[in-house]
Amino acid sequence: MDAPPPRSIRLEKRPDGVAVILRDTPGSALNVLSTSWGRELAEILRQARRDPSIQACVIASAKAECFIAGADLGELARVRMASEARDLSQGAQKLLDSIEGSPIPIVAAIHGVALGGGAELILACHGRVASSDPATVIAFPEAQLGLLPGAGGTQRLPRLIGLRESLALLLGGTRVRGARALALGLIDELVAPEALIEAAARRALLLSKRSPGAAPRPRSRAPLLDRLLTAWPIREILLRQARAQVLRKTRGNYPAPLLILDAVAAGPAREAEHFGALVVSPEARNLIWIFHATQELKKAGGQGRGQATGVTRLGVLGAGLMGEGITSVSLPLSEVVLKDLSEESIAKAKANLEKAFDRRVRSGAMRSADRDRDLGRLKCGGADSSFAGCELVVEAVFENRELKRKVLAQAEAQLEDTAVFASNTSALPIAEIAAGARRPERVLGMHYFSPVPKMPLLEIIVTPETSARALELARAFGVAQGKTVIVVKDGPGFYTTRILAPLLNEAVILLKEGHTIERVDGALKDYGFPLGPIALLDEVGIDVGAHVARDLGRAFGARWGEPTDELGRMVAAGFKGKKAGKGFYDYSGKKGQRRVNPRAYEYFGSARSKALSSERIAERVAWRMISEAIHCLEEGVIECPRDGDIGAILGLGFPPFRGGPFHAVDRMGAGAAQERLVELAAAWGPRFKPPHRLGAMAERNESFYEIRLPH
Repeated sequence: MDAPPPRSIRLEKRPDGVAVILRDTPGSALNVLSTSWGRELAEILRQARRDPSIQACVIASAKAECFIAGADLGELARVRMASEARDLSQGAQKLLDSIEGSPIPIVAAIHGVALGGGAELILACHGRVASSDPATVIAFPEAQLGLLPGAGGTQRLPRLIGLRESLALLLGGTRVRGARALALGLIDELVAPEALIEAAARRALLLSKRSPGAAPRPRSRAPLLDRLLTAWPIREILLRQARAQVLRKTRGNYPAPLLILDAVAAGPAREAEHFGALVVSPEARNLIWIFHATQELKKAGGQGRGQATGVTRLGVLGAGLMGEGITSVSLPLSEVVLKDLSEESIAKAKANLEKAFDRRVRSGAMRSADRDRDLGRLKCGGADSSFAGCELVVEAVFENRELKRKVLAQAEAQLEDTAVFASNTSALPIAEIAAGARRPERVLGMHYFSPVPKMPLLEIIVTPETSARALELARAFGVAQGKTVIVVKDGPGFYTTRILAPLLNEAVILLKEGHTIERVDGALKDYGFPLGPIALLDEVGIDVGAHVARDLGRAFGARWGEPTDELGRMVAAGFKGKKAGKGFYDYSGKKGQRRVNPRAYEYFGSARSKALSSERIAERVAWRMISEAIHCLEEGVIECPRDGDIGAILGLGFPPFRGGPFHAVDRMGAGAAQERLVELAAAWGPRFKPPHRLGAMAERNESFYEIRLPH
């Protein structure tokens, strides 16, 4: 007979009459919610209510930095029918209703992350005490996964903290820490981690004395003004305004935020219905897939965020925006030697780092002692300072092949034979930078995205000579920095720049055809990109875009489209983009807000009214990226479709709800995708010629992923 599975909850009785219900999922660093755990908790609560010696309960976690990390997404991924997901929601609502209605007071003792269902659980408790540790975070990130809180959270959160603040948390997924949670009324008390259980037990006993034998009455912590805002018709006005804001932001591409608003207004039954519909929606399937894929890539790095990496001393060459950002995410891990020819750049970077770390302390994301420790690891120096003792050096100098070769040679003279040298470049082939290096097997690319502290992707580029040890060290360090790492093969543009360049090129071609800047950018935002391609060119720098377009145009010939010199002429006239205050847009207005620069049309001809629809514009631009991604897989630039999808989404803003270029093809089907590109090639030229692999897949009715997402 098989042994029963290990229990994930245990009840520990204290002599003061408080029972501590400890959540501790066996064999996992995280606690997650599942139907089996719900049954366990329900049984534990029944036992507590039947035990006359128990006057109150505290729910806590035995994990180091996790209260409850949300629902078991694997369980949700196995759901195939909306009715099944609706039943899961109704079961969770019933469980949390039983907590809220318990005659024995139940207080949550929160240390670590309380996300999604974990946050909903604490709302159902009669009191909430949280630790002041920066690791303690409360958030409702369901909308980011294409879902909504399905255990009553859309009802309890507005009752607790008011409608206005609730909508910000439910729609934005904002992570709330310590003092902010206390100010909002999400928690009743904030204490040191070591005092957490005692404080929660004390509060639970106090509640038991106030209402013996009856469920403590829930009390709103929202300010009076926020409580007044929940009254009709002001409530309806707030919800209507929120709906308009959601539509402006999402352009209707994400159903979850709109259904959250409807659930808030309509009640728990509607919440369960919407939860069921969202769980099986293609948008949620894609967003949940992204979450799992990023976790897989982090595991492939062999490390977790902030863990030991084999790098105790990092060298960063270049104190500009990129070098400063790389230093910022590295100081929590190791000593950093930051070098630059300019003392002014060094001083500016150091001041910016101090300000950034101070902001983190004020927000509760960092302890002041940790800030002092991390900033104490920063060693700044000029060109003569040494990288001796560094296990890894990342150069972030100007995108110039000869300059990068020069600084590589200088660094190699100071480094041990085992040290790794990484170039932070977006397009220059690493093999060309490493030409003439003493130890080419220790050279690779680490392509960070700007701004480094916020952008989640790191693209590591390896040459045929790059050693496995060099790759392991760079990947482990990137994962410890908190990055999702993809490894790609060296070549012109690598992966992300290579698939971005044709997208930008097609947008420029559309301008030449007479379409307006607003129309092209608006079409791609409607498609789901966060920024239109013309605005993105301004952000990247038109000079950088022109340089990359020339290099990749030479490398790929006719497939790239007709060579143009419009960008080069704009640069020569001083229109370099946002950094120059003018490009396709003008940034001289109030707070740098952009507006179309009419002078940009001087280089493309005057804008003319065109019959091409917004959908057709988006199709042309997006399929240039999708097609090039398939070429990259075909040529072995990326190892698998997963890496291609994650790279496009996290690095370039490909619409997450579409799941990436390869998921977009799978949802359409290889045959239909092949026909679409053939049609575009007939209308607009050979640059749309379908990749050979797509045609082969169409013949065999294959897909990139074994299991296609539902339509």
